[in-house]
Amino acid sequence: MDLFINQSVHNLKKVQNKMNIKIAIIGLGYVGLPLARLFSTKYSVIGFDINQKRIDELNSGVDTTLEVSEEDLQKVILANNSGEIGLFCSNKIEDIASCNYYIVTVPTPVDKNNRPDLTPLYKASETVGKVLKKGDIVVYESTVYPGVTEDECIPVLEKISGLKFNIDFFAGYSPERINPGDKEHTVEKILKVTSGSTPEIGKKVDELYRSVITAGTHLAPTIKVAEAAKVIENSQRDINIAFVNELAKIFNLLEIDTQAVLEAAGTKWNFLPFKPGLVGGHCIGVDPYYLAQKAQEKGYHPEIILAGRRLNDSMGEYVAGQVVKMMIKKNIKVNGAKILMLGIAFKENCPDVRNTKVVDVVKALKDFETDVTIYDPWANPLEVKHEYGIETVSSLPNNTFDAIVLAVAHKEFKDLDFSKLKNQNAIVFDVKGVLKDLADAKL
Repeated sequence: MDLFINQSVHNLKKVQNKMNIKIAIIGLGYVGLPLARLFSTKYSVIGFDINQKRIDELNSGVDTTLEVSEEDLQKVILANNSGEIGLFCSNKIEDIASCNYYIVTVPTPVDKNNRPDLTPLYKASETVGKVLKKGDIVVYESTVYPGVTEDECIPVLEKISGLKFNIDFFAGYSPERINPGDKEHTVEKILKVTSGSTPEIGKKVDELYRSVITAGTHLAPTIKVAEAAKVIENSQRDINIAFVNELAKIFNLLEIDTQAVLEAAGTKWNFLPFKPGLVGGHCIGVDPYYLAQKAQEKGYHPEIILAGRRLNDSMGEYVAGQVVKMMIKKNIKVNGAKILMLGIAFKENCPDVRNTKVVDVVKALKDFETDVTIYDPWANPLEVKHEYGIETVSSLPNNTFDAIVLAVAHKEFKDLDFSKLKNQNAIVFDVKGVLKDLADAKL
């Protein structure tokens, strides 16, 4: 009987604790919104973003990033209107004042010199600091180098709030692992690394994520370990892609089909299936610079990491050079040539144009005085124009071209009738290696 009573009391406490949890997600982009949607299926969640237009769209059940379906988003928005769980989005700081968990999911870009830009993190920390209360927990998900949470963000929280770290408030770090456009590996299906500023807080943070992440969690011993784990995930991938990009350059000189080589080598059980290409996006093309910066601050020059970055950053000009070389070989006049660029997003089947390296190809081709038309049915032309000053179209042009470059493997491109897009003697260059026999050349 006593065992039954104790278990009942334990269960009641769990329910009460869950009811007392109120979560604020700071930043509602590709990382923040899917997380907010997931947490709001079990908790009361306030999504905070400084973009009023974004807030209005989300509260009406529309996600322009396409990471959360209208049906799933509207479910949690409606749940918020009818009960204690659900999602409400706002750009008013007073709306997050009653929360006790603050999860920061703002971007961490690099500047024009590839140095880490922590401005979004500082501003988000200032926002949280204005409403921070005793007992609150602040969790960072943004990708950073080891030490940023405790050495850069916590002092901002302390200064703005007037509270003492690990006495009045606490912190955690749980690196995002969002894969934009991937509808199979959604946030709840990706194992989550967690950590806390004390062992007890680590367990609390882990329990919070474990309550919604069906793939499970891994509690790291410290915040710095969790930060380091995240930044090396993408650095490792960057280096592997740099290796196959270098192979593609070598095999091109040897007139060997790189894709065929990789397919043959891939028959070995422990061969890693990386492919050559343009390495952009919010993580792989950026994160290695964060680790390199921290290493250099400590007096170590990370040769392999930076060599991989340099090689991958050179691929845009390399692709453009190969296209021009092919045009010259086929006696196509380069100056004034009409070129169709298929895709501007950083990856296939998603509208995300952050740090896309397709712009490097476009810039290099325009340096040759070519006339480049960019067609991408996924990317928002206004966003591309704002970010890069480049004009794009969302509908297939009713023209013919001297060269066609498939830069992004959107599903729409695989069914195009290239014969209707090509001028006589035109070339097709397949960066992604998806056109099979339709392309004249590929990486």
